[in-house]
Amino acid sequence: MAPRIAFCFLCVAFVASAETIPPKLYEVVTETGMPNLEENLRYAITRERRCLSEADLSSVFPMLKHASLAGCELRDAQRDGDKLTYRLACEGGHGTTGSATWRIGAHAIQGTLNVKLGGKNMTLFQRVTAKPLGACAADATSPSASEGAWK
Repeated sequence: MAPRIAFCFLCVAFVASAETIPPKLYEVVTETGMPNLEENLRYAITRERRCLSEADLSSVFPMLKHASLAGCELRDAQRDGDKLTYRLACEGGHGTTGSATWRIGAHAIQGTLNVKLGGKNMTLFQRVTAKPLGACAADATSPSASEGAWK
């Protein structure tokens, strides 16, 4: 009986630590930088409101949806305290490499995706800063086209 109780406590501890960022509505600011371009083309900033949880962190970078990163995804999450890191894995052998690092704080979460495009000497990054605004809407099913928030 005692081994079963100990096992159950381990299961509860694992489940509790698996999701340290519960779903919340965030103000999300995304900065994209391409240092190899001319000064006036190097940076772009977007803002949106959307619901995020820890499960979303591997896919929240808009750059991952771009055609140049087709077949690439963030994998192999590793946690070290308030830091969460991923490896950029790309199919197709085009040599693109990269990684993402998230810092999880009490008042904001910030992640940076660094990418080196294969076959080209081009590096780029995307930095996401998300500040919590409150609870997500109860019927969160799709992003609102007008404000980027889950409705």
